Amino acid sequence: MDSIREIASVLASTEDEKLVERFLKSILTKSELKEIELRWELVKLLHGGMSQRRISEKLGVSLCKITRGSRELKKKPSAFKEMIEMLRSKN
Repeated sequence: MDSIREIASVLASTEDEKLVERFLKSILTKSELKEIELRWELVKLLHGGMSQRRISEKLGVSLCKITRGSRELKKKPSAFKEMIEMLRSKN
């Protein structure tokens, strides 16, 4: 989809985190934002070595949702893994 590529290009070209945050809050509903936040948290926990069962208990999500995140992390190349590693290198 060309629109996704356009959004990705614009987001990648800005260094203004506040602008990106405002944009995401403008384009996504509160429930969509919450879903993205939850998915990001569970993928970070998976990447950090936490078990799927423990993540399920901690975040209150189904094992199916966690399994999807796990599969995404195992893909070659994994965009989730690359983004998490970028985050870690910033800190």
